[in-house]
Amino acid sequence: MLSSKANWKYINNPPVEDRDSIEIAMSPIVKDLFLQRGITTTEEAKQFMQPDLNNLIDPFLLSGMTKAVNRIKEAAENKEKIVVYGDYDADGVSSTVVLLHALKKIGADCEYYIPNRFTEGYGPNEAAFRQLHQAGFGLIITVDTGIASIHEAEVAKELGIDLIITDHHEPQAEIPDCYTIIHPKLSEDYSFKELAGVGVSLKLTQALIGELPREVLPFAAIGTIADLVPLVSENRILAAFGLKELQKTKYVGLKALKQVCQLDEIITEEDIGFRIGPRLNAVGRLGDADLAVDLLLEEDHEIALEMANELNHINEQRKKIVQDIVDEAMEMVQTDKRIIIVAKEGWNEGVLGIVASKLVQKYDRPAIVLAIKPKQGIVKGSARSIPAFDLFEGCMTVRDLFTHFGGHAQAAGMTLPIENLDSLETALNDLLFQNLSEDDFKQELYINAILGIEDINVSLIEEIAKLSPFGMGNPKPLYEIREVPKEVRQIGSRKNHLKMQFASANGPLDMVGFGFGELKDAISPHTKISIAGELSVNEWNGRRNAQLMIEDLRITEWQLFDFRGKKAEQLIPGNVNEVFVCGESIQPDEHTETFTYKEALSMDLTHYHTIGFTELPESMDAMKEIIKRMNPKNIVVALRRTTNQYPFQFPSRKEFIDYYSLIKQHQQFRVAEMQKAIEQHRGWNEAKMKFMSDVFTDLGFATMKDGWLRYEAAQNKKDLSESAVYQTCFKQKEAESILIYSNYQDLKKWFEPYLDTPVNLKEEAVHGL
Repeated sequence: MLSSKANWKYINNPPVEDRDSIEIAMSPIVKDLFLQRGITTTEEAKQFMQPDLNNLIDPFLLSGMTKAVNRIKEAAENKEKIVVYGDYDADGVSSTVVLLHALKKIGADCEYYIPNRFTEGYGPNEAAFRQLHQAGFGLIITVDTGIASIHEAEVAKELGIDLIITDHHEPQAEIPDCYTIIHPKLSEDYSFKELAGVGVSLKLTQALIGELPREVLPFAAIGTIADLVPLVSENRILAAFGLKELQKTKYVGLKALKQVCQLDEIITEEDIGFRIGPRLNAVGRLGDADLAVDLLLEEDHEIALEMANELNHINEQRKKIVQDIVDEAMEMVQTDKRIIIVAKEGWNEGVLGIVASKLVQKYDRPAIVLAIKPKQGIVKGSARSIPAFDLFEGCMTVRDLFTHFGGHAQAAGMTLPIENLDSLETALNDLLFQNLSEDDFKQELYINAILGIEDINVSLIEEIAKLSPFGMGNPKPLYEIREVPKEVRQIGSRKNHLKMQFASANGPLDMVGFGFGELKDAISPHTKISIAGELSVNEWNGRRNAQLMIEDLRITEWQLFDFRGKKAEQLIPGNVNEVFVCGESIQPDEHTETFTYKEALSMDLTHYHTIGFTELPESMDAMKEIIKRMNPKNIVVALRRTTNQYPFQFPSRKEFIDYYSLIKQHQQFRVAEMQKAIEQHRGWNEAKMKFMSDVFTDLGFATMKDGWLRYEAAQNKKDLSESAVYQTCFKQKEAESILIYSNYQDLKKWFEPYLDTPVNLKEEAVHGL
């Protein structure tokens, strides 16, 4: 058996007949995806596959919109200086660029301001507001930030600055007192609450200029996808059209960024998530985010390309810094705690969110990663969570411990006094122990369906792609395959990736798991594996083949590892812990305990998962009893052919009769002298003759003295099996036949009757997405 890394949850498929309500020529597998997303009619399915800008909601349904538009237009007409106050991530940068486009279009005197993460921290701050006031700015419009800026709103009022806040982050108990706020979650009449910061900025842009400017939709797509908001409703429309516009954009800065990212003509949500987004984020993480805004606004191609290359260089720096901090943090992790809180002076606070994410992936625990600032007496950083724990709600129960706090269910930023760190760890650890079970700490995989190998082909994958862009709220579907692989091997220069090939009527199907290489030795041959992953198309040398990218895997049946004839150090299959070995031919280590058969029979074996046999038992009964008591998940047979005292083919009953007749005929003879003639005539070697002689002397049918074998008349009739010599050799030969000379399939069949049938792992059904 092999446990999965995540909890697998199965999305319930509606009744098969419900597919008939979607009259589109598509695979039933794809129709099930529509139904799982609550799309039940042909019209809804067509709208989902063909997003329409006409379905965007009226921006004036957002509370505060009319008031904001009137004030901005007034400022533009009066040539008041307006500043767009943004955030330093990809969403904040995109939001800033979008609103600047609108302000310039209406002739406003405008600039932008993005705080430095290190010197000013997140969001509006008093020093920046005072500086902007001195520079003559009378109107500040925040984008992607500000909803938690209670004090800064008071400062703006004191300075006579009109503050318009546009944001999408979770509103807290107290709302800033400012000129007006545009926030979907504070707008009763606005039906969609999940816009990204750039979505709110785009709504304000649309309201200001009276139409939706398609040219800025690429920025809307970047911010929306990079900020991981649900890609449904308006977000889906903005992402879909933004990706199309990004392919043909005239923005010089975007063209340069695409060139550096080595993007092809067709750009997907994954290109945003893994190429464009990280580069735009990197500059704000390590320094001043102005470079990202300036790149997106730049009109000279050579300058833009130079700036894009600089962004790329900064992103490479960011990767190294992240890995260095991850390595240090892992040494500090206390695995007995249900929350990970690590802190150190000198850590770059701009990348701590990424570090926290990597710790969550590694340890399946919520993680808070903080930079210590001893001069200020504070710690500052970021947190990421697991699906079962709402980080925002959890931290709000101890809000008084923080100087600053904000975020979402799965991510947050925070500042707190150093002396509160222990209290925070104690409080959150207790909260997690009280409310979560051990199973809750696994990541979750939502599986859409179980497919057969024959179901998978390029046509199906192309149909599924029509549901893109995928993301939060519209995840790329995960499918489970339950099959026996034809081949399992490690790939990559460090052998840290796994590749499996399966036979199919459609041809070979490859499945690739990045980072799963260590599991290769934990998978025995002829074993059915359950694999969960995403379907994709592999294009190579002009050929397009279906493949599955592995997200997780598990084996629900017991496994036999046949290491017969291999070296002892190859005994332990990779990633199989709690190994128990009968025999003394392997050195124990942290994963291995070594006992003799006799010791094992007197032990409680139920807490062990794997048993390895390195020596033949004296009796197969001992091995049977150990297997029955332990019921292992994995059995390792690592026996080698040994030279024993009877190196011969076990004699048949006729051979015993023939030899006994020979003894009776001669009455006595020297065995050594008779050996050559018997070997020529019968083909019996010396060892075979010695064994039969020992059996007859053991039964009293003969005696042996000084090399002479003498016939003795039998007092009672006895069976050969009554001889202890016969029984010992018979059992040893039986053990050798089964444990050394049998093939893999026969060896596995021999073990089967002594193992309880394993219980299938629980398949938890969930409804909808």
